[in-house]
Amino acid sequence: MVQDIQPKKYHVEYEDRQPGADARVLLYQKGKTFLCRRGDEVSFPVAADFAGTEMNYRYLFRIDDEEYYLGEMKNEAVPEKLTGEGYVFTENSIFRFVGPKDLAFAGITGYQLWDWYRGHAFCGCCGSATVHDDKERMMRCPKCGRMYYPQICPGVIVAVVHKGKLLMSKYAGRDFHHFALIAGFNETGESLEDTVHREVMEEVGLRVKNLRFYKSQPWPFTSTLLVGFFCELDGDDEEITLDRNELAEAGFYSPDEVPEDTEHVALTAEMMTVFKKNQGLRRINE
Repeated sequence: MVQDIQPKKYHVEYEDRQPGADARVLLYQKGKTFLCRRGDEVSFPVAADFAGTEMNYRYLFRIDDEEYYLGEMKNEAVPEKLTGEGYVFTENSIFRFVGPKDLAFAGITGYQLWDWYRGHAFCGCCGSATVHDDKERMMRCPKCGRMYYPQICPGVIVAVVHKGKLLMSKYAGRDFHHFALIAGFNETGESLEDTVHREVMEEVGLRVKNLRFYKSQPWPFTSTLLVGFFCELDGDDEEITLDRNELAEAGFYSPDEVPEDTEHVALTAEMMTVFKKNQGLRRINE
């Protein structure tokens, strides 16, 4: 999955520091990252590449001993040296299929933090400019004292199994046209288990039972923490009542009808593969 960068390790602890010459620098625009792509691999500039450029830096994280910083150019002019080397702002969807894995993960995770910082430059309560805390990753309002931490939206991925088949669906009105599983965001006051029951009922009109936690996954593309569950249909009524605002189609499919996972980045695809190899069925019956 997108966060599987082993044997390298991701360290997210905040530090109040400035970059050395070899530190990686991440620059962003809405939906895009500044990078150089050569074949199936990407690279990011380092702080030394911006020598002589007016820059603001903010520490993000490190992977093993390699540090990553958020860069902000005061005059918005990218050094010609970098554009000449092939660095351009590129759509973030590239991180679903390029490597190295640690750089792809760093690129999209840094974007999640950039988007959060961008959205919390001012206090949502009183409108004052916020300041960064010097001990933790938190934006504070100096006027009213409001504190803002990075926001993570929990959501569920649900693999519904019945008589050796898997419930798969396709979204309505989206660019993503491949098969997926039932999914949805956790609401205020809900347990994750309640979210599973509600989302399955809302999207396909079915009741489920025997929920089994599978795995969680950070999904920086949408600032989401995904939580995967396998479960069974409650009863033998397979009639699907489709929420056409959310889904274009849905149905139960046998293992040989489940598509192969070619990207190896998403929890949804991994759970479908688990079912395809019958591991999901064994997990349900444990």
